[in-house]
Amino acid sequence: QYASGISYWVSEPDKGIYDAMNKGLQKATGDYVWFINAGDSLFTSDIVQRVASLVQKKKVLPDTIYGETVIVDEEGKSLGQRRLVCHQSFITKRSIAPLYDLTYRYSADFDWCIKCMKQAGKIYNTRMTLSNFLDGGVSTTQRKASLKERYDIMCRYYGVISTSLLHVWFAIRFYF
Repeated sequence: QYASGISYWVSEPDKGIYDAMNKGLQKATGDYVWFINAGDSLFTSDIVQRVASLVQKKKVLPDTIYGETVIVDEEGKSLGQRRLVCHQSFITKRSIAPLYDLTYRYSADFDWCIKCMKQAGKIYNTRMTLSNFLDGGVSTTQRKASLKERYDIMCRYYGVISTSLLHVWFAIRFYF
């Protein structure tokens, strides 16, 4: 039903969500990529235009653009803001976007965002809500495994000591 607005699509077996996203990344032809998964949505119907309008005012186009995310339930009702940058509100130049690392089953998007930011010369925070994140996805249902992967990813990029200290701080804030 959306064929007139889609330049390419494929329906075939894959090795999971990140493998499917890699297939999309390899077929992408635009300057920027923005992954919105099934169940997730853009925050407003004009958000792409609003982001483009903000970015066009910049002297140099940013390599990475990000914003806020609202967590929503099945009915689209807000459950609050998501605290971390997530790929649903993360737009990056295709030229610096690596493939997703398939060794991570639940948090390859977290690893991917860090890799993109490390490659980016200019990063721009829109300070706008860009997307709705449907609560209950695989990173939510597999919470423990997802958090373990995120911890391992942070250790890889930022070191065991600083990552451990940061997590101690998270625990203190959570319990007090």
